[in-house]
Formats: sequence, structure tokens, C-alpha cells
Amino acid sequence: MLTADVIRTLPKVALHDHLDGGLRPSTVIEHCAEVGHALPSTDPDRLGAWFYEAADSGSLVRYLETFEHTVAAMQTAEHLRRVAREFVVDQAADGVVYAEARWAPEQHLRLSLTPEAAVEAVRDGLAEGMREAAGQGNKIVARQIVTSMRHAEPTLRIAELALAYRDDSVCGFDIAGAEDGFPPSRFEPAFDFLKRNNMFFTIHAGEAFGLPSIWEAVQVCGANRLGHGVRIVEDIEIQDGSARLGRLAGYVRDARIALEVAPSSNLQTGIAAEMKDHPVELLKDLGFNVTINCDNRLMSATTMAREYERLVETFNWDLDDIELTTVNAMRAAFLPHDQRESIVREVIRPAYAAARDL
Repeated sequence: MLTADVIRTLPKVALHDHLDGGLRPSTVIEHCAEVGHALPSTDPDRLGAWFYEAADSGSLVRYLETFEHTVAAMQTAEHLRRVAREFVVDQAADGVVYAEARWAPEQHLRLSLTPEAAVEAVRDGLAEGMREAAGQGNKIVARQIVTSMRHAEPTLRIAELALAYRDDSVCGFDIAGAEDGFPPSRFEPAFDFLKRNNMFFTIHAGEAFGLPSIWEAVQVCGANRLGHGVRIVEDIEIQDGSARLGRLAGYVRDARIALEVAPSSNLQTGIAAEMKDHPVELLKDLGFNVTINCDNRLMSATTMAREYERLVETFNWDLDDIELTTVNAMRAAFLPHDQRESIVREVIRPAYAAARDL
């Protein structure tokens, strides 16, 4: 079985990681003290445990409530820059070689920030983090995905913001937040705007709501990737040990639409009671374009290495499985094709080949 130390050193790719879901507890405490926001605890260990326990409820709605505290810690340019820098440094220390940080600028305007200033603060923090990580011997490429909150009144504002900064650290767009009751089609004008301007986007779908959400994300909105997407399993029938894919599941698989699967987070929001019942193994074995992600490292008390450790422990994943899903993720990244393939060819493949020789 692969050891935790080996898994940590392997190159990994993080496509679905919320900037406001991965703060260091100590950073939350310091920033909230500066802005006068009360917290459940001011002890880093206890606060970290509180975030996990509060999020570990089986309800996406309750899970999302924990973000009130992290968002409060990200309301100034200095705070956003620090959080983005630490995001990159922490990912790089975990063996991540490419990361996309997604976040909703509209949630960070309580004080004096404009959406543009907020995006630029995150941009600068990502750049600082890449430099710091490189100085520590951990090379990483990091970009940001800007998101609209799906429960808010739909506008083009954040899609336009994404386009304005597409060559300045922003690589894509997303909608996030409570899924049930807020279908992707509400933001169809934003997705149409981005398609007309040849920009990538992913859509949270198939996390807390099922096939109708996935169908809209894919067929109405044209998602390049699916955030989570694990409820596509509801369109797969197992009989006598054989799987029969419905039309939607078959389309998602055959079109190679990447699923941004976050195993630990999915358990917290109710896809299954135990990891052994998570559909990730079935989806991988059926040839879906599965990628592995953390979603929210703070709320799930996890890292990319820990996610893979759980899959090794539960499903006996080996180097081939980890490499497959890592290459899947890199090739689904919102990065130019030549840059994606360069990382696959020069970083990922050689590292896994060397690990097999050990």
C-alpha cells in the first residue's frame, strides 16, 4: 500500500478548491480580530475542529453556514492577498503542482473593496505564493476562478469581471452556493456571454441535487466541467454486476466532461454515509473523466494527499489510479493546452515513473 509520505510527494492537481474554504485557522483568528468579527473559538486547534464538526452534518445548507466566518476574514486587500498567498504555499507543500482557487468577489465587498480590487489582491497573493513556494523548492502554477453566488439575483457582472481579467490570473468562471432551488439555467445569460467570448467555465451541479441540475449545466449552459457531478450515478443502473448508463450519464462520460469529485466533502453533504459507498470508484472504473479534489480543506480537515490516502485505504488505489486522475485533472485545467501538456510530460509522468522504480 502507498504510504502517506509517498502520496504527499507525488505531483497532484487541485481543480476544485474554494479560497474561502481553505484558510489556516490562525489566519481566520487574526483577521477576524482585526475586523471585529466574533468566532466560536480563538484557539487555532479548537477553531479548526469546530469548522470540521459544523460542516460534518450531511447537509449542504449547514455546511455553507460555516463560511460566514472565513468570508469575514477576507474583506480587505491585505487579507485577500495573504489568504491567496497561503493557499498557494500550503498546496505546494502538499505536492500540488497546479491549483485553481475559486471564490466569489461579491462576498468580499463589505468594507471598501471593489470587485476589481478584490480580484487584483487575489492575483497578487497567488503570485507571491508561487514565488515563496519556488523558494522552498516547490514549483506550482496557480490561477483563480471567479464565481457568482447562485442564490443571488443573476447578473453578468462577475462573468464580465472574469473576462476582464482572463489574461491576468483569472482562468474561468463558476456559480457556487446552495444548489437545490437555484438551477444553473438562472445564469444562462452569463454562460452564453462567456461562450461567445471563448472563455471556460465550470458549474457546481450534481452535489446536493441530482440529474436535472447536471442536465441543465451540461445541455442548457454548456459547462466545460462539473463541480462534483457525483449524482450522475443516479443515471447508472447496476444489474447482475453490470452497469447500464442512461443517456445523460453516457453523454457526460463520452464527451469527457471532467467531474470535480471531492470525496470527503461529498460525504459531509450527503452523497453517502461512508467512503466505501462513495461512487468515485464506480465512476472511475466506468471510464468517467474523474478528478480528485478537496473542495474546502478547512471544513473537511483534509488535503489533496489526504484525499488520495482515503482512496488508497478504502478502494486500494495504486499509483496508476492516482496518476490517471491527476493527468485527467491537468488535462481538464483551464490553462492553455501546451502548458497543460508540458506539466503532464515534464512533471507528472516522470515523477510517477520514478515512484514505480522505488
